[in-house]
Amino acid sequence: MSSDKQFPPQKQDGQPGKEHVMDPNPQYKSPNYKAADKLKGKVALVTGGDSGIGRAVCYCFAKEGATIAFTYLKGQEDKDAQDTLKIIKEAKTNDSKDPIAVPTDLGFDANCKSVVDEVIGKFGRIDTLVNNAAEQYLCKTVEEIDEKWLDRVFRTNIYSQFFLARHALPHMKEGSTIINVTSVNAYEGNATLLDYTSTKGAIVSFTRGLALQLASKNIRVNGVAPGPVWTPLIPASFHEEKTSKFGSECPMQRAAQPYEIAPSFVFLACEDSSYFTGQVLHPNGGMIVNA
Repeated sequence: MSSDKQFPPQKQDGQPGKEHVMDPNPQYKSPNYKAADKLKGKVALVTGGDSGIGRAVCYCFAKEGATIAFTYLKGQEDKDAQDTLKIIKEAKTNDSKDPIAVPTDLGFDANCKSVVDEVIGKFGRIDTLVNNAAEQYLCKTVEEIDEKWLDRVFRTNIYSQFFLARHALPHMKEGSTIINVTSVNAYEGNATLLDYTSTKGAIVSFTRGLALQLASKNIRVNGVAPGPVWTPLIPASFHEEKTSKFGSECPMQRAAQPYEIAPSFVFLACEDSSYFTGQVLHPNGGMIVNA
């Protein structure tokens, strides 16, 4: 492979992508991660937890003592969801409960309410909400993006964060946390992911505004803005050549593995970040965003 080749050329037809068919599989587990009971006794709800960054977050949260619920899209993500359930069960501490996987389309308010109701019915509380689920599509011009397309992407990427927050908050006590996943694209812009980039910018503003709303309740709201990360979204979004070079454009000249992103979520979910709210962490391989 030449120096800009990062991965074997590959493409998946349609979203969401499948982790189990990727070559190589994304790495959710760090060989050097040392857990310290940072989330002992907590309950976390992670959207899109079946693969990619979501799976790595579920794994780290489980290692830290949390009980995990995650969402996935029924059908295409069934195998990845079952694999993640097994991963969490093997990683979890003795005093946490068995994880649950909730199939749903998060783009609709009623579905988000059902997810929260199921988690509360099973575990009685939500201490950390991780809004991670997202989709993206390549576009060359703004003229390509019609109302149906725009509505779909905004529903998944930003409407779901509003819906889940509004239904989860009545069950979240003082000291709880919300972590929203935005992107380096929100800060740098991206001409070929215009709709996706727009949703990620909205997530930054949503995070800041909600943090101000909830500060008096001592519920902290922060975000994570990853740079290029090897997840199923990549072969499901890009053509083979772009996928093979994915990550080579950043200063570190490589894409991250999901396990390199997950510790940011552990930090924001636990008391180590007790003075952080309305902020965004930037694990992005050296892309300077001045934010």
